Amino acid sequence: MHITRIFSLFLFLFCNLYPAIAATISGAGSSAAAPLYTKWAEAYNKKTETSVVYQAVGSSTGIKQIKTKAVDFGASNVALSLVDLKHDGLIQFPSAISGVVAVVNIPGIATGKLKLTGDILTDIFARKISQWNDPAIATLNPDLKLPKKAIEVIVRQDGSGTTYNFTDYLSKQKTDWQSAYGKNFTIKWHPELIQAKGSSGISAAIKKTPYAISYIDYNYVLQDNLDYVLLKNRDGKFVAPSADAFASSMINSGWKTQGSFEEMLTDRPGANSWPITMGTFVILQKIAANPEKAIATMKFFTWSFMNSDHLVRAVDMVRLPDSIQARVFKEMMTVADASGKPLQWIPQ
Repeated sequence: MHITRIFSLFLFLFCNLYPAIAATISGAGSSAAAPLYTKWAEAYNKKTETSVVYQAVGSSTGIKQIKTKAVDFGASNVALSLVDLKHDGLIQFPSAISGVVAVVNIPGIATGKLKLTGDILTDIFARKISQWNDPAIATLNPDLKLPKKAIEVIVRQDGSGTTYNFTDYLSKQKTDWQSAYGKNFTIKWHPELIQAKGSSGISAAIKKTPYAISYIDYNYVLQDNLDYVLLKNRDGKFVAPSADAFASSMINSGWKTQGSFEEMLTDRPGANSWPITMGTFVILQKIAANPEKAIATMKFFTWSFMNSDHLVRAVDMVRLPDSIQARVFKEMMTVADASGKPLQWIPQ
């Protein structure tokens, strides 16, 4: 066979086999999103033999890793600002909606029985309320026998989007929280608080610490059978965390009405809205360092959006409305190669 024909055959085979060889996608970030991405990855692997390796290392680390191109996608429970996206050459889009839940370990009090307001929750984490039988808590819960015990407060040590959403909510409840602590991925907590790393660390700590309170992603509440509290929402209703309550917050926001996902979902109106609802986001490099990997990543997420809505509900998250998904696909189409030419690809 002529050498030119041999080379052409080799090139043809290489180009057609390369996507299969390169079909291992890496991601890192949000621990809240890990159950969803694990489910999606399992389903996608069966369909395409593409592997998705995801590290639940917290939103802050996920953002750092995509900025340094250490992974194919980062994951965060907080949307980056448009200024930050432009500065770092990134795009982002949401993958699902979930919530942050206040959880407790109070012997003798069943899950969903304790009621708290945003003001009281803020004062507990600021250490201004330190006893479970404090009058402010007792007045809200006249039917409960509250123990005369100190409140053990457990918080996240590592950089976390869960912490950002939780402290964003607290900042909206009291101006003194905003001035003393603010909202961020990491917080300089009161020195008396117990610190744990990761959502799994919070779950383990709350289980072994009587009279404790903490905050955690909703899927861990169900997975680890944690006791949640009812929270008073913006409409004055005490609500339990649920996928329907998260959906209510989203519906009463610009996410639904304008296709805008930059705004926070905490403290939204609606009688059924959960006060600490949040989106979880995927972050990509706008100029792909490795076009094949970038295309494989985007095919993974588009396939998941188009074929795996049931898996979103299976991990007790809320699927994105069609208007948001349409914007997501539009964002993906802006990813380009080194010359600035948009990548050419079609959904799997």
